[in-house]
Amino acid sequence: MNKTVNINLANMLFHIDENAYQKLQRYLEAIKRSFAGTTGSDEIIADIEARIAELFFEKMENERQVITQKEVDEVITIMGQPEDYHIDEEIFEDQPSSGTRRTSSSRAKKLYRDIDRKYIGGVCAGLEHYLGIDALWIRLIFLFLAIFAGGFGFIAYLILWILVPEAATTSQKLDMTGEPVNISNIERKVKEGFDDVADKVRSVDYEKVGSKVKETGKTFFDTLGDIIMFLFKVIGKFIGILLIIIGASTLIGLFVGLFTVGIVDIVHIPGVDFIGMVNSTDAPVWVVSLLLFFAVGIPFFFLMYLGIRILVTNLKSIGNIAKFSLLGLWLMSIITLAVLGIKQASAHAFTGSVTERDTLAIQEPDTLRIQFREGDFSDYRTATIGGMKIRYDDNDNPMLYSDDLLVDIRKAEDSVSYIRIRKDADGNSYENARERAGNIIYSYALSGKTLMLDNYFSTEAENKLRDQEMRIAVYVPAGTILEFDSNARNYIGRRTRTDRDLYRREIVKYQWQMDENGELVCLDCPDEVEYERGNGRIILDENGLDVDLKDEQDSFKMKIDEDGIQIKAEEN
Repeated sequence: MNKTVNINLANMLFHIDENAYQKLQRYLEAIKRSFAGTTGSDEIIADIEARIAELFFEKMENERQVITQKEVDEVITIMGQPEDYHIDEEIFEDQPSSGTRRTSSSRAKKLYRDIDRKYIGGVCAGLEHYLGIDALWIRLIFLFLAIFAGGFGFIAYLILWILVPEAATTSQKLDMTGEPVNISNIERKVKEGFDDVADKVRSVDYEKVGSKVKETGKTFFDTLGDIIMFLFKVIGKFIGILLIIIGASTLIGLFVGLFTVGIVDIVHIPGVDFIGMVNSTDAPVWVVSLLLFFAVGIPFFFLMYLGIRILVTNLKSIGNIAKFSLLGLWLMSIITLAVLGIKQASAHAFTGSVTERDTLAIQEPDTLRIQFREGDFSDYRTATIGGMKIRYDDNDNPMLYSDDLLVDIRKAEDSVSYIRIRKDADGNSYENARERAGNIIYSYALSGKTLMLDNYFSTEAENKLRDQEMRIAVYVPAGTILEFDSNARNYIGRRTRTDRDLYRREIVKYQWQMDENGELVCLDCPDEVEYERGNGRIILDENGLDVDLKDEQDSFKMKIDEDGIQIKAEEN
């Protein structure tokens, strides 16, 4: 059973075994004696203690772990012996003796912000050490991305400024340049100054790598292994860059969407009224936009953060509080959107209908003329959603309207003419759907023998878009003569039966009579019905189909009759 003590090393609390503590204490005292009287000795010793504390922290799996003699030995191996080691070697009986300083080869660099050479936050200067690219070029790249990539350079710089730690201590500055953090290098860094040492380290590193490659003489398989590892690192870096681009571009798009949809809805800028009319949840559009931003943006933020972590191994964590807060916000957004989605879908769960019937007292017996009248908003250029458009009445109140309606002509069961109008709409219940259907506004009037119908139906904006539809049927007794105004050509329904195979646009040109079978019989149609199509003609009669199309360059003729099909094309 060993006794443990608590120590404060570089403002960090550790639990350490008593034997390990005594060995660490002797090691630190030897270092202090070694640098006694040396310029900057206090700073050197403080940096050494900070580095030892950092190494202890890296080796700990949890806060309650006790530092043993094994961890102390490993730290001493990494840090090396002080210059007076040969004098005090009796206190390190289990360590190999050496009369000279231990040297170590360069190691992987870590990304820090170089605050000694910063212009703004030191990000570009730190990237210069990490990537080996001059900071001037890196600054130009950030500037280019900020101007020509939708502000991506500014956002990327700001994120790196927040997440990348600054090289404040001597050990961090050595990590930034890839130099081993040991007693020898810490002493040199403090004595010589960071800028001069950084230049020397870069030149010494290249010489060391070159001489080491020449002297070591790697085997073929060692070299092959290094190449494979290098390729894996390159692929990993590429994936990291790809994740950053995907995450950042998505976040930028969400920012734009949030400010162009959500903020616009808050201030009620004209032109976005349809968004609120489609929304069946009664939740403000800006709230829905914000929830979508969190639901989609948070995963892509972590995707971008993962890409940065792949590229930067020593990236400062955003902290567990921030991670769990974002997770909670994301879950709340997903749950709320799910509830709103169910509510949105339930608004169309039922379809209700309301039917209106009105007798037509035709003043001139057996004759009816059908005419459509246009609204004063027919020239409105507005978007169409769900078959509905938006307009404003005389009081500047928003109204939904649609000109998607059809009129069918049918045979009445008795001698009385009448009009039947069926209105349909969706709702979250059958009663609600019928109520919305009943709120559809439609007008018509009978003047003499002319039935004037509106070419549109409307409803108040508060009824919102609920798949409102309307169908009109005019019932007339057998023998009734019907005439159509030319503006009715777009509104004759397909259920209107005629004795001629005519397009709806052609029906309005002729006079018709309702027979006993519920079919309209043409009274003035020619034996040959000719359809004008530019410079040609299309004739359809009892003899078959005759097509003759001509223009300035060529002509096309086709005839279908009892003899078969004849096709002829000529070039003028």
